[in-house]
Formats: sequence, structure tokens, C-alpha cells
Amino acid sequence: MMIIETPYCTQQYRGLTRGLTLRAIHTIRLSVDEPEWMTAFFASLARDDLAPATLRGYRYDLYRFLDWRRGVVEDAFVISDLAEYDLVAWRRHMIAANHRPATINRRLDALRRLCKWARETGVMVADATQGVRPMRTERGRQPVGLTDMEVHALLRAAGASSHGLAARNYALVQIMLQAGLRVGEVAALRFSDVTINDRSGSVRIRCGKGLKAREVPLNASARRALKQHLEHRHATGGDAALFVSSRGAPMPVRSIQAVVTGLVRRARLTRIKASAHSLRHTFALGYVRDNPGKLVELASLLGHDSLDTTASYTRPSREDLATDLERVHLNVGG
Repeated sequence: MMIIETPYCTQQYRGLTRGLTLRAIHTIRLSVDEPEWMTAFFASLARDDLAPATLRGYRYDLYRFLDWRRGVVEDAFVISDLAEYDLVAWRRHMIAANHRPATINRRLDALRRLCKWARETGVMVADATQGVRPMRTERGRQPVGLTDMEVHALLRAAGASSHGLAARNYALVQIMLQAGLRVGEVAALRFSDVTINDRSGSVRIRCGKGLKAREVPLNASARRALKQHLEHRHATGGDAALFVSSRGAPMPVRSIQAVVTGLVRRARLTRIKASAHSLRHTFALGYVRDNPGKLVELASLLGHDSLDTTASYTRPSREDLATDLERVHLNVGG
């Protein structure tokens, strides 16, 4: 019997849940008999050091595919029998169900990974996914961050936190705003990863996305916030977690996300659905605005492998496009 965690989906999941409703804000544990091939497949992915969240997502996506297939094919699923038309029909079903292109591509990617593993282990001869094209997604949209006024409101809310958590929450927000760290990278920080001097400082990311290490400089705002937090902690340093809960336990990713969400609510930020990742976007957008043309430097700070990913921050925003259109000389209706 295998226990799987499903952190997704507000829709009913017919077949596995039989009436349970999975909600994005909860993790529901389901007991299912996992096929031997799936156990072997995920063991190989774990050896490749894929993130736990990625593994959970792939497992969930594969079960969605198997559940759909049971509704249209009576025969038991055999990997070697997987054909291109199966995947085309699965994609057509997801399109008809109005799934977002990003969701469809993610679920197809899980099957691509499976086919790649099956070929490498000799289970499959041909790649059934080779002729299945991903959905085209909108690439012209700039990531959305916070405005300066929203940043100030968020920092005020963090600094006004109760129960002795003001210094921690303020430093938590500042290190994401001023250094652009991923929330998982923040959760993994230890005292020894932070260096603070009078006029300089840095934070070391031991294992970022793709198992890459990097060092990010800390500006005066981040240094000041972290220094106050360290003084408040009265900790000796070393491998102790940099950010801990009110009970002294290291803060996991979900706790940090919950803290930021709570601060967003208290700051009454409603223009966008702000999250912890919005702070990383805010950092990147501010860097591009203040340092135009320095994409290589920004990619280094963010830990990006490809400049194409970093270049998304240079694309025009909807507000920019709307402002430009208002200035068009043919706009005489105003």
C-alpha cells in the first residue's frame, strides 16, 4: 500500500478519491495500490535529486492520466502499449475540460519523463510522446510584483507583528525583497550562511534550484533587518536555522508562505494575489528598472540557468501597454 500526497486541485478526482474533494490549501493523503513500474520510476527520479514537490506533482499527474484512461479503455495499463494517440486523446480531453495550457504541459511532461525512463530501462522501444506537441503559452507577459507603496505597507505590517515576531517577519520579508531568494532557499538558510559586516554582507545559497549554489550580496536594508533579527534570536549561529517558528522549530516552506500571506492580508494588499514568490518578482523587476540591460547579473543573482527566463522581467507589463495605447495619436475619444 502506497501513501501519496496530493497538494493540488479543487475538482473532484474520480477513481482515486471516490467523493473526496481535494483543495489547494490542504494536503490530503490517499492510500492506493501503486504499480511496481511507478515505484521503480519514482525511485529513479529520486536518485536524480528532483525536488520533493516535483515528485509529488508528477505522481499526481500520472494518477490523473491513469484515472482518465480507466474511463475510456477497459484493458489494464501497460507502459509498453502506450501510444501517441493515447496522449493526443488525453491532451484533447484536458483542453475540453478547460485546463490551462501550463497545466496541460505539466501533465504531458510527467508522461515524457515516464517514457524516457521506460526507454532507458528497455520497457519501451519508441517514444510515444515524441510527436505530441506542448500547448502554446503566453510568453509576452511580465511577472507581476508589488509597487513601492505596497512594499512599504507590507514592511509596516511585518514590523508590527505581535508575539515577539516583528524582527523575524521584517527580516523574512526583507531578505526576499532585497535578495530575490526563493521561499525554499529562505527555509534552508542557516546562521552560517549569512555574513554581515559594517558596509557589506552576503547570503550563501547552499543548494538552490537544480542543486546550484550561489552567493547573493546583501544591501544595507537587508543587512540591517537581518542584524536586528539575529540580535533578537540570541542564537550562537552555526547550523541553527535562520528563521524559526514561535516554538523554536525551523520554519518549513509552507509556514513562510503562510506568514507572508498573513502579512499581505494585514497590509490590505488587494491589487494582485500577492504571495512569497511575488517578493522575488518584486526584487527582479526593481533590479531591471534600476539597472537596465544587466540581465546576466540578474540571472546570476536569481540563480537562473537561462537568460530567456530572466528576460521575462524586461517584457512590457499590461499597465505599460495600456499607457502606450493611450498616447497613440489615433486615440481621440478621451
